[in-house]
Amino acid sequence: MEKELIEKLYLTANLTDKELGRLIENRTNEDFALLSERARQRCNEEYGNKVYMRGLIEFSSYCKNDCLYCGLRRSNKNAQRYRLSAEEIISCCETGYKLGFRTFVLQGGEDAFYSDDLFCEIIRSVKKKFPDAAVTLSLGERSHNSFKRLFEAGADRYLLRHETADSEHYGRLHPKELSLENRMSCLKSLKEIGYQTGCGFMVGSPYQTTDCIVKDLRFIKDFQPHMVGIGPFIPHKDTPFGEEKAGTLELTLFLLSIIRLLLPKVLLPATTALGTISPTGREQGIKAGANVVMPNLSPVGVRKKYAIYDNKICTGEEAAECLECLGRRVKTAGGELVVDRGDSKIPIK
Repeated sequence: MEKELIEKLYLTANLTDKELGRLIENRTNEDFALLSERARQRCNEEYGNKVYMRGLIEFSSYCKNDCLYCGLRRSNKNAQRYRLSAEEIISCCETGYKLGFRTFVLQGGEDAFYSDDLFCEIIRSVKKKFPDAAVTLSLGERSHNSFKRLFEAGADRYLLRHETADSEHYGRLHPKELSLENRMSCLKSLKEIGYQTGCGFMVGSPYQTTDCIVKDLRFIKDFQPHMVGIGPFIPHKDTPFGEEKAGTLELTLFLLSIIRLLLPKVLLPATTALGTISPTGREQGIKAGANVVMPNLSPVGVRKKYAIYDNKICTGEEAAECLECLGRRVKTAGGELVVDRGDSKIPIK
């Protein structure tokens, strides 16, 4: 049992790369029990038992990119494409605000239809209607000037998963026109501009090794993001990785706890992907140190079309139904679903 490494991580919020690799490679059920206990303890010290909810609005299933793992990839001729209008997006926010949401996450493929002008108009409208709510964007890679314009329009946060911090691994998951160098440059721009910035990676993606994961953890520790989104890789049947094995719940939970202890003040979602691979995945994520959930506010009619992986949960539920169910689930995990913007306690630099 790697008890001494877990206690060192808990007390110092750091381990060497070699120690992180050893902890991951030699992990046991006993290790995870102690690690998750320490992670939950640290999360409670920073945030109490509060679990913050974000209203996810998946506004477009079009994407110019051809990432090998994603069901929205441009080469997928079976993908069902849609776009929400500015009015539809704002309507989703109105529904969510009435239900108690104080953060709206606008997420979509990299779709050139949505210009900076259009996004700025949407952001300004949402902030004018709901000045006490935060707007989070998840729009993929854009220019520094574009990020800046969206921030000046009122966007508060930006989620951009780095996917993997290993350049060779990055190249095996993405087409040649995408590079880890540019992805990292975008993340640097987001922090410089003043966003609360989120990164993250898939657990168990094809070709991922323990060394890849250690590089991810080291990047996260050094970058000091305000949010980290990790979830298991889940294959989509209409992609080149359609026959690959999915990532595991067990390793994802283990890494959630490590990230909580590396960055005690980070906002850490229990993702929809966790709930997809296990009926109690999100509850287990909260017990492992997560403190964010992201119910879907998209119109029910388009949810199944936003298929980045297969068998995604909650595609047929109304937002109110989903929220009521999620509140009960969070409570069983020892958390309290709260009405709050839920800003990160990591300073904006």
